[in-house]
Amino acid sequence: MRVPYVSSALAIGVALSLAAAPALAASEAARKLAQDAIIVDTHIDAPGELLSHWDDLGLETPGKEFDYPRARQGGLDVAFMSIYTSPDEDAAGTAWQTAHTQIDAVEAMTARHPDKFALLRSPGDVEKLRKGGRVLLTLGMENGAPIGDDLKQLAAFQQRGVRYITLAHSANNRISDSSYAVEKKWGGLSPFGEQVVAEMNRLGIMVDVSHLSDDSVRDVLRITDVPVIASHSGMRHFTPGFERNISDELAKAVAAEGGVVQLVFGAGFVNPKAAADLQAYFDASAAFKRESVALVAAGKPPKSEEAFEKAWKDAHPMPVTHIDAVLDQIDYAVKLIGADHVGIGSDFDGVSGNLPVELRSVADYPNLVEGLQKRGHSDADIRKILGGNLLRVWSQVEKAAKR
Repeated sequence: MRVPYVSSALAIGVALSLAAAPALAASEAARKLAQDAIIVDTHIDAPGELLSHWDDLGLETPGKEFDYPRARQGGLDVAFMSIYTSPDEDAAGTAWQTAHTQIDAVEAMTARHPDKFALLRSPGDVEKLRKGGRVLLTLGMENGAPIGDDLKQLAAFQQRGVRYITLAHSANNRISDSSYAVEKKWGGLSPFGEQVVAEMNRLGIMVDVSHLSDDSVRDVLRITDVPVIASHSGMRHFTPGFERNISDELAKAVAAEGGVVQLVFGAGFVNPKAAADLQAYFDASAAFKRESVALVAAGKPPKSEEAFEKAWKDAHPMPVTHIDAVLDQIDYAVKLIGADHVGIGSDFDGVSGNLPVELRSVADYPNLVEGLQKRGHSDADIRKILGGNLLRVWSQVEKAAKR
């Protein structure tokens, strides 16, 4: 996910200041568990960041939130690299090219450091490949736009290593309605989207319902034959009216089908004020675009989009958020749907540095572990939340495809 109403200069400044700061010291017990457990983070936006500004993530990279040294410091084992394409790229017909270029970047990073990274294509290979301290990289496609109108592209991307697809992003597309869209196009999934879900089941690609409208999630659950995931969502209980976060009703429905809700760290999803501002931004942006179209139709010059973005940012500063906001989400989700159906999908490198003070990079998973221990979660349940649940769902989806 990209937080759209933060200027690039501010985003770079925030990311540099946060990434350069040392990780807070968690307890010895928390650090030990983080290193011993299999940590699976289902949403890290490193590939898109590499296209914006190339860095060697096998080395310490202060301007990013994911790199190899800090991943090992935090105990990260499996990192789903987000292959993100925007609605604008979809409209321009460039999403397919962008997606393949990002996959190339992940493959190049792995080839450059075979002692530090390995490509992960199956959950059954985790134990073998992580030996020697390697961080395993697998692919999650954020926005189904790169497949275009061609179902065969699903198999092509599966061959390249894509193991989940977020059907839509911040706008309705040919597959599904988006939670952010003010006006929905399909009332859920499109007829093509229903075919996409069925084909993903057949191929063993996990269906990701983050970013989807509520009706789209209901359609997915009606069609799918296997469990689904929400790769990086918050609980709407804490952000009423913010459709981007998952409702109690739908979280229960995902869990009832054996799926898992991967809880996000970004302040825009776990801080109620920030979430309200984010939804309001999309509403205001849609109104601004409608006004611009009307001005052009009337033969008048459109207003400055850059000025709109700056004015919005100045009027809506991002509030400071602490780790308790994430811990509250996990506590609530565990009570609502059970510890077997909760995981983590940080959105590192995708929220312009707008993260809890204590969760600034992949070095900081021990802080999350310590917080969960202090709140009374057993080490067994923490292991499930850190990665065990996601690996179980992935294994089920893979086995169903083989059958």
